[in-house]
Amino acid sequence: MNPTPLPVNPATLPAPSGYSHGTLSGNTLYLGGQTALDVAMRIVDGGIVEQFRQAFGNVLTTLRAAGGVPGDLVSITIYLTDIPGYQAHGRQIGAVWRELAGPVYPAMAGIGVTGLWQPEALIEIAGVAVIPDERIVRPAQPAGS
Repeated sequence: MNPTPLPVNPATLPAPSGYSHGTLSGNTLYLGGQTALDVAMRIVDGGIVEQFRQAFGNVLTTLRAAGGVPGDLVSITIYLTDIPGYQAHGRQIGAVWRELAGPVYPAMAGIGVTGLWQPEALIEIAGVAVIPDERIVRPAQPAGS
């Protein structure tokens, strides 16, 4: 029997409406796309590097809420509205990655898109993590489950 997928919605991220920040199924956490929204529901200023920092930080917040650590990430997909801008700041973005997640990188894809949900967003990051059973923090099941 497959476990019921559980939403993972950290209180420190903007309250979701019509989506979940993450979904935990067994020991696999599917991390929903995160833009650079802060808790006030605004995209952070400062360009692609600061937007990467905020968006990836939001991903990691969801990961940690389920008991995961950056080393549990197995896949990351980065959606970009400006690939050349991202490439031009690659060293800075790499430094932010290492600061937040350390030197280990999962499988990754960078995909150029014409726009994201918030028009001022330059980046959206989604991912998948596999968390060892002994570290999983299972959120309460929704009512009626």
